[in-house]
Amino acid sequence: MSDSPAPIRVLVVDDQRVTREGLMLLVGLNAGMEVVGGAADGAEAVDRALEHRPDVVLMDLVMPDTDGLAATRTLREEAPGIAVLVLTTYADDASVFPALRAGAKGYLTKDTGADEIERAIRAVHEGLTWMDPVVQERLVATVTSGPLPPPAPVADREASASAAATPAPARPMREVPAPLPEPLTAREAEVLALIAQGLSNTEIGERLYLGRATVKTHINRIFAKTGVRDRAGAVRYAYRTGLAN
Repeated sequence: MSDSPAPIRVLVVDDQRVTREGLMLLVGLNAGMEVVGGAADGAEAVDRALEHRPDVVLMDLVMPDTDGLAATRTLREEAPGIAVLVLTTYADDASVFPALRAGAKGYLTKDTGADEIERAIRAVHEGLTWMDPVVQERLVATVTSGPLPPPAPVADREASASAAATPAPARPMREVPAPLPEPLTAREAEVLALIAQGLSNTEIGERLYLGRATVKTHINRIFAKTGVRDRAGAVRYAYRTGLAN
């Protein structure tokens, strides 16, 4: 009896046949992945997804009749266990934010390479959020350009830190202000500050000399402790608490 894990089952949705079939071929070449079918519009995507119950739907946004946004919203309501990964031409605010609000767990543009598509599928299947670097930069820019809550007065921060009576770390962490947001460890705060700078998991690992699995573990703990659902929420939390400026 084989102990191999079950393959990640993927449904590919794109109205352009050559693109759809090319993506189906591309995804199917990855070890541990199985393409369960394709769909040419949002309505067909929902029908196929409810029929085949894939783990991940690779979803185009702009399609005739029922578009990818409507399909994503329907899947979130009717099959919340299926992760939607958007793969589209557009990276503008009018496309990104509605897709995330509709329930997409990841967002890629069509100039993304095959390796990143594979990594993104595996990430959203594991319950993580995956953003194209261009999209992540737009999210950070949008957050930083909007109004932010005023920070607490320094005197109040110092008084609160004294009342907590927690010992200072042996050496201060780089780029992390004190006191730290209460739920986070110093390392988690450092990782969060780098997320707010727009760094990818790989870049965070290189900066902090951590393995990819360790970075993912820290990010999952940050999400759980702060109550955020994705990297955009983590960025907002970082600015709200003074970890980013």
